[in-house]
Amino acid sequence: MQAPLSNRRGALLYVVAWVCLGMALGAVCAALAPARLINGLLFALPTTPVYGIAAGFSTYYLCRANPLGTRPAPLLIVMLAAAAIVAGFMWLAVLLGWNELCRGLGVPWAGITVRTELSALLFALGVLLYGLLAAINYLAIEAGRARSAERRALEARVAAQEAELRMLRTQIDPHFLFNSLNSISALTSQDPPAAREMTLQLASFCRHSLGLADQDRVTLEQEMTLVRHFLAIEKVRFGARLVTEEALEKGALACLVPPMIIQPLVENAVKHGIGQLPEGGLLLVAAWREGSGAGMRLRIAVSNAVDTEGQGGGAGGIGLANVRQRLACAYPNAATLAWKREDGTFSVEIALPAQTRES
Repeated sequence: MQAPLSNRRGALLYVVAWVCLGMALGAVCAALAPARLINGLLFALPTTPVYGIAAGFSTYYLCRANPLGTRPAPLLIVMLAAAAIVAGFMWLAVLLGWNELCRGLGVPWAGITVRTELSALLFALGVLLYGLLAAINYLAIEAGRARSAERRALEARVAAQEAELRMLRTQIDPHFLFNSLNSISALTSQDPPAAREMTLQLASFCRHSLGLADQDRVTLEQEMTLVRHFLAIEKVRFGARLVTEEALEKGALACLVPPMIIQPLVENAVKHGIGQLPEGGLLLVAAWREGSGAGMRLRIAVSNAVDTEGQGGGAGGIGLANVRQRLACAYPNAATLAWKREDGTFSVEIALPAQTRES
């Protein structure tokens, strides 16, 4: 909570509220005196905002110095009651002194007759207003504590989510490197030029992936550049058996995706799908947008040929589980992953919000 009058708008609203209260109190005093309305307003209006500002600061610092729960409740009540009584007497003294000063002017529109009943009313009102300000300050302090606790909890959840995303992302690199190095090792004795080519492609892939590692989101075009590096590596190993195609909507290329979100799906398609077919097959990567406005979705599909008599074809390994967990962390309840196998084709489809750097 901020101190009273710490910003212009708050100060203006606070003073206006006390001026309105002073006008109402002046009308009441004029009726009880009895006196003319102008006499009652001159009696109450100048001093009421002054009391409001003084009592506001007093209760603010008193409540800040004695938060709820730090002292026994009876002691806190007694302390606040004593402060309210002192404030009530001080306000009554200021009102009476101001009234005597006005009456000393000797003009008919200045000063009123303050009776005992009116004095008691003014004193009680001062005590009640002080207590009300103390209650408002305590409510504001507790609300600020609740907001701070909620913010800390949110920051902790975000930190945990980011740690999980980093862990899931680092799972991909060793898995892919392990497979690639095994392939290079096998090619070294069988086809040294192909092994050299694969090593160069792997270096390009690693260089590009390191450039994306520190980013939370990359464009689909950047992600596809990484996928093409990966497929170039695999084509050295599979040759004509691996046929690739892309069907990418131009507008979809500017959409943002988590880095290395497609590569595990393509790796699964090669390893568990086309890699199991002696004749090889087609691997297709497609992306398009659907819907409009804030509800627009980006859909990414990876499909590959599979053995019609076998099982899986792309559902094995850590790829799908990794991608599903990363999507759940990056887009809570806003992204989906589904896969299906039919007619000799295994396909995986991702749906997520279509966001761009401009949006």
